[in-house]
Amino acid sequence: MENSYKEEDRYYQAKKRVEEIKGFYGNLIAYIIFNLFFLVLNLITSPKQLWFFWPLLGWGIGVLFHAMKVFNYSPFLGKNWEEKKINELIEKEKKANNNWK
Repeated sequence: MENSYKEEDRYYQAKKRVEEIKGFYGNLIAYIIFNLFFLVLNLITSPKQLWFFWPLLGWGIGVLFHAMKVFNYSPFLGKNWEEKKINELIEKEKKANNNWK
């Protein structure tokens, strides 16, 4: 009985993960399509003033952070950092408690 609950839970976790990945790819496809549209619009209407870089850059930063979240890539504050910080705080607390005794 308990095993079936674990299997069902794994299924829902996997389904949630697939939805997150699909959401990212949808965002990426929209980013590419709209920025191609902005490029063409910019080149047709005002080729001497290239403004399409601004939405490309702004939205691109958002897509980058979305990718980092979906694919669990956090170079600065990721799981390794969390574990190191937790261990550091535990050791600090142990030293503080030993000094007071």
